[in-house]
Amino acid sequence: MRGVQAAVDPDLADEVAAFLRSNPNFLADNPDLYRVLTPPVRVHGEVLTDHMVAMIRAERAQSAALAMRADGVVAAGRAAAGLAERVQEAVLALMSAADPLEWVEAELPGLLGLDAASVCVERYQASTRRLPAGMIKRLLDGRDVVFRDRPGDAALIHAEAAALARQDALVRVPGTAPAMLALAVRGRSVLNPKQGAGGLAFLGRALGKAIHLG
Repeated sequence: MRGVQAAVDPDLADEVAAFLRSNPNFLADNPDLYRVLTPPVRVHGEVLTDHMVAMIRAERAQSAALAMRADGVVAAGRAAAGLAERVQEAVLALMSAADPLEWVEAELPGLLGLDAASVCVERYQASTRRLPAGMIKRLLDGRDVVFRDRPGDAALIHAEAAALARQDALVRVPGTAPAMLALAVRGRSVLNPKQGAGGLAFLGRALGKAIHLG
């Protein structure tokens, strides 16, 4: 820890010095070590000054990395908050939809900021996408929402929107027949696996109440 000077074993110090003399590029190849070293004084010459510059660069790089990480956390939080608000608006719109199944494909993507949405079932039903028996149970695996990156079965689940499904979310739709809501999007910012599951699960339950699967 910088600022706390610990006693150094003279023999160990000699070994470290000998190692650095034998490996003059060691610090240059391991710039992260500069962050734990005490900066040299400039009056000791250009070489030590170069080391000080390297240490400053290492600190700046670390600060920049931390700032980027913080920005990512804030952005994710904002995206999740935005999704929660959009889900609320979508549920309100669903309540007044004349045909909930057609509404999913025609209006839900715009309300949630997605590229495509569809209802998948394991039997024939107008305005839905039919999937093989047992597939929905296997995909959801007991969960209400599943997020996936670059799904390999996009053509089967998203059909003509498969090329847009760089990420998708599969949402359980409770009812008498196995059903799920399939959402497709080109970027990760809209569907947040860590913070968006609750709202989407609620949307799935609301959709289950609104539709009737024969």
